[in-house]
Amino acid sequence: MRNTTLCHIEKDNKYLMLHRIKKKNDLNQDKWVGIGGKFEDKESPEECNKREVLEETGLRLENARYCGIVTFVSDIWETEYMHLFHSDSFSGKIKECDEGELCWVDKEEIYSLPIWEGDKIFLKLIEENVPFFSLKLEYKGDTLINAILNGEKI
Repeated sequence: MRNTTLCHIEKDNKYLMLHRIKKKNDLNQDKWVGIGGKFEDKESPEECNKREVLEETGLRLENARYCGIVTFVSDIWETEYMHLFHSDSFSGKIKECDEGELCWVDKEEIYSLPIWEGDKIFLKLIEENVPFFSLKLEYKGDTLINAILNGEKI
């Protein structure tokens, strides 16, 4: 089981997305995802989020809303607890990322890109400014087979 963060950074009705095309054996290979990564020892979710955003993008978050926790269950990959954040307050200049290509994408266009089906659920929850939530997403291969929001199947 691993802990990760994922941040959707917003500017001008767009999210900064990472097209994962550079790493080998990447569970997100060819998908478009938000910015984030694995916890380091002794880090809080907020500390991990700030560090990962800075490392991957060169941007410093000035604030970020802790939106919820997403439990990913897969028949292929280990279970992951992903701590989900949203920010529209940052400084700095975007740098090149060694995990893929960074691109500002219109929020409506994201749904037509190759993203995880479950990402569509939590992106809507972020957009609707839903209070802190727990979302469990179960996958068989790349197929979403079950979604549970705050203990209730959706």
